Formats: sequence, C-alpha cells, structure tokens
Amino acid sequence: MRKRKKGRKLSRERNQRIALLKTLASALFLKEKIKTTEAKAKEVSGFAAKFITRAKKKDLAATRYVLRFFTKKLAKKLVEEIAPRYKNRSGGYTKIIKLGERKRDGAKMAIIELVK
Repeated sequence: MRKRKKGRKLSRERNQRIALLKTLASALFLKEKIKTTEAKAKEVSGFAAKFITRAKKKDLAATRYVLRFFTKKLAKKLVEEIAPRYKNRSGGYTKIIKLGERKRDGAKMAIIELVK
C-alpha cells in the first residue's frame, strides 16, 4: 500500500528521477514554458517551487543551494530575474495547461509555465 507516500515514481529509479526533475526544472527556468506529460508537469511544479522560494531570500546560502543543482547562468537568472517577480507571492509559481493525449502512445500532455 502507498499510504502517505509523496510523489510519483515516473517509471525511474531515484537517481534517474532526480536527474529528470533537474533537467525539466532547468528547461522551465530557461524557457519559462515547456511541453511535457501531465505527470511530469505536476512533479516538476513542486520541485521548481522549492527553488523559487529559496531563491526569493536572495542571500548567499540560497544562491549556493541553487548552485548545487543548476549551472551558474541558470542560478543567476533564477535569483536575479525569476525570484524577484514573485516577491509578494507565497506560492503558486507555475500554471499547468492540459492539452489532451499524444497520438503515438496516448500519454496525457500538458504545458507548464511560470506565472507572470
């Protein structure tokens, strides 16, 4: 039974799942809008929110934490451009728009984007 277990496995082992979330989050922060499956979009939403919340503090510890996961260029963009947009917002940084099924395998698709 999966009682009180958080998150989706996404048919991957732990390290692969973390790598996938990192790459999806970095693509989301760079492009500010990505198209992926619904399950991945829902997972990356919470993952990205943690980094935006941390980056909003804009101190050295927050910057170093973000640098552990992302490149310097991306960390700079996150701390200096993206996080200040949400200064007065306490959550809900992303929006998921459901698209329907993908033709070849029937996977539910969605667009995830950062709220303006």
